[in-house]
Amino acid sequence: MNNFINPNLPTGEVEGGWQKTVKNLSNLTTEKKNKFEIIIVGCGLSGSSAAATLAEEGFKIKLLTYHDSPRRAHSVSAQGGINAARSLSDAENKVVIDQLFKDTVLGGDFRAREASCQRLSELSSSIIDQCVSQGVPFAREYDGTLATRRFGGAEVSRTFYARGQTGQQLLYGAYQALLRQVNLGNIELITKRDVLDLVIVNDVARGIIARNLINGNLETYKAHCVVLATGGYSNVYYLSTNSLKSNATAIWRAHKRGANFANPSFTQIHPTCIPPGGSYQSKLTLMSESLRNDGRIWLPKTINCKDDPENIPEYERDYFLERQYPKYGNLVPRDVASRRAKEICEKGFGIGFGGKGVYLDLKDSIKKDGLKVIKAKYGNLLEMYERIVGEDPTKVPMKIYPAPHYTMGGLWVDYNLMSNIGGLFVLGEANYSVHGANRLGANALLQCLCDGYFISPKTITSWLANNNEIDNKKIDEACKEALNFVDKKIKLLLKIKGDKPVDYYHRALGEIMISKCGISRNRNDLKIALEEVEILNKNFKSNLKIPETKSGLNVELEKALRLEDFIELSILMIKDAIEREESCGAHFREEYQTKEGEAKRNDELFSHIAVWKFNSDNNSHTRFSEELNFKKINLNTRNYK
Repeated sequence: MNNFINPNLPTGEVEGGWQKTVKNLSNLTTEKKNKFEIIIVGCGLSGSSAAATLAEEGFKIKLLTYHDSPRRAHSVSAQGGINAARSLSDAENKVVIDQLFKDTVLGGDFRAREASCQRLSELSSSIIDQCVSQGVPFAREYDGTLATRRFGGAEVSRTFYARGQTGQQLLYGAYQALLRQVNLGNIELITKRDVLDLVIVNDVARGIIARNLINGNLETYKAHCVVLATGGYSNVYYLSTNSLKSNATAIWRAHKRGANFANPSFTQIHPTCIPPGGSYQSKLTLMSESLRNDGRIWLPKTINCKDDPENIPEYERDYFLERQYPKYGNLVPRDVASRRAKEICEKGFGIGFGGKGVYLDLKDSIKKDGLKVIKAKYGNLLEMYERIVGEDPTKVPMKIYPAPHYTMGGLWVDYNLMSNIGGLFVLGEANYSVHGANRLGANALLQCLCDGYFISPKTITSWLANNNEIDNKKIDEACKEALNFVDKKIKLLLKIKGDKPVDYYHRALGEIMISKCGISRNRNDLKIALEEVEILNKNFKSNLKIPETKSGLNVELEKALRLEDFIELSILMIKDAIEREESCGAHFREEYQTKEGEAKRNDELFSHIAVWKFNSDNNSHTRFSEELNFKKINLNTRNYK
């Protein structure tokens, strides 16, 4: 293991590692905390919860977002629920924690750190308590206890939910805590700012460069440390479930300033999304995985069948997930469900536009439990589907298909959530931490809140306690250099004066990535994709068309800056996928599969996290590895049959 990627894992037993770490962390008095300023970029669940907690403890916070309000952060789109190892008795507590730990490690196909997965499981119950105290309206049973449902890849029901609005309600809880600190003057909420660079002084993060999206001005912000909580990068595929403004700019610019990137090719394709309805669609809509609790997934047994689904008899329906995976059925992990749907559609059995769709049928559940019960569970999801598609999903089976959704890759962080750059902390989906090669459903919200409420406040405090000396002169010099660098990048884009808009190139990039670096990959296609992206990049830099105004509102310039980073990131994603010569989780290399078509890992050579370092001298990357060791759970092959 290389020194610059030391994960700083707790020693000894995996269980209780976090508690032992906390005991050894340094602390600060409230009076001393008042002297420190922290920049947080991103106002979703992880950013808002971290800002509220750190401000409550006494730190001065600058919170930047490109939204006009934290309530618009992409976390609001999460639907299905949040996992928690929560029991009604102390005797069962260890059992349920172990179950969540096991499912998380298995779901990630043994490509995540044991210690981080254990910590996530141990903290999960406290997250539910935190959210309940904030007034989050979780669903409840008749006796008043919190209700749960089962998600894919889980053997037990442990997902807490607020109908189909779980992310929204959790974000509103964090937002209220955040707003309290804003009103007290402990948080400066800075909206409509796009962060374009990181300021580094003596290998320590000391500030950021942001662009004011209204007037176009570049602004400098300085602090004692920086926190990135900017989400994932699934919009590299153009069509994804992410909001249109979700981007990779903050983490990518940090990467090019020296922050290592971990497993960039680990991207999750969600199996239950509304398929595209035409060639020029710009966004896809997620249908919560929770629907797989009550919906049966099937396709006609006849190729190119055009019959209405209600006219297809039972004996002509292929419930392919139930057939292939009798133990888990429709609740297999996301990577498995997505891959099987893609394979069977490519054989000609798919339905809908382009033959890229499968049915999710609620008929049997409605017959069993009644329409009222199903609407109570999924009412807003069903309404949303009907508004988009124009069909009532309680009468006609839903049409769904896999789509880019979540990215398990991200900036490398150690156990304390700090990158290899001192003082640069990375939270939530922006980091590579607990999800391995395939995130377990309902673990995303859990990770965000664990990072924001419980982990980062302690580790950031400890780091600041031991790194409190700053050189203001050097910071000013570094800010000036970064400001000039960003200004130059913008001027170069404005100079191009081509005839193709940003969306033309973004759509072309997405088509390359989804076809050759999406649900499944192979060496030949990946090498072709690398050539195609590099050609696209040259064309982008010579023929891009955007308005010439540097100042003022310029949405096309915003998009161009983001796409420039997406193109560079996609090249690294492809290179990472080529280098990992195995199949694991959502990274499915067609050359490495079992006779049954399942992922075939190579633990001897690839039981590690791939860590990519950017070399600014020659604009290249070097690959290192952080070895993964398993003490509590033995390496084995996932089996959901």
